[in-house]
Amino acid sequence: MIELRHLTKTYGTKVAVDGITATIRPGVVTGFLGPNGAGKSTTMRMIVGLDRPTSGTALVNGHPYATSRAPLAEVGALLDAKAVDSGRSARNHLLALGATVGIGRRRVDEVLAQVGLSEVAHKAAGSFSLGMGQRLGIAAALLADPAVLLLDEPVNGLDLDGIQWIRDLLTELAGEGRTVLLSSHLMSEMQLVADHLLVIGQGRILADSSIADFIEESPGGNAVVVVSPDAGRLAALLAGDGISLTTREPGRFEVRGTTSAAIGDLAAEHGLRVHELTPVTASLESAYLELTRDSVEYTATVPTHELAA
Repeated sequence: MIELRHLTKTYGTKVAVDGITATIRPGVVTGFLGPNGAGKSTTMRMIVGLDRPTSGTALVNGHPYATSRAPLAEVGALLDAKAVDSGRSARNHLLALGATVGIGRRRVDEVLAQVGLSEVAHKAAGSFSLGMGQRLGIAAALLADPAVLLLDEPVNGLDLDGIQWIRDLLTELAGEGRTVLLSSHLMSEMQLVADHLLVIGQGRILADSSIADFIEESPGGNAVVVVSPDAGRLAALLAGDGISLTTREPGRFEVRGTTSAAIGDLAAEHGLRVHELTPVTASLESAYLELTRDSVEYTATVPTHELAA
């Protein structure tokens, strides 16, 4: 388990992380989302003691990670896949890491096989592609069979087979009761693998909820499009607690807070005509963009010559 309590980090006048409090629980994959510059990487670095908090605490299994007696067995982290001696082979890199905690060749060969690098185990890490480097970083994170995993953009550079593999791996690790904190900008992948979401913007927590609730409760959450010649009467009947209606055009509106079946039953009960009932399912991407719209620090602009064209 990871516990963040009023965690803050400043660099001069810049507030990178602004008093965040959250609990990342075992047994689920927690997705860590936020725009560039939101404070995700700084938070992950503070969890593993690479950055010292200005105030507040980050605890791993009830204590600061720096006090762990077996740090590699407690937390496996992939924060920078390039953090490896490029002249060493993949196998020697893992053997060197393992030697610090008494892990030998057998376990090294196991994780090399697990990440699909057995055939290139004796090649220099500097010759690896981006995807192969990511696999080596994941192997290092798994080496001591840790209870907690922190993975920052682990699917960068992976092909489709690799993405499927990491998706299955994360689900398996969480299913074993491990704590998994995953940062990624690939919303489609996050929607497939994450159970819970922690979203930050400008150093503050914007959301801490299950992925299903996050999408459902967003302004662009699940809705039903209704087309009816009796739209006005039907809308009046639907209005009530927990139901919101948005009129797009005469005879057409969107309803949130109920189902297409319930709307159809209500219309039939009152003899109202319905020409269309279309469920619209929101995506994680649309919900995330809506939530973080005002928290984006780096915003690109369209060159004026492109606007003129």
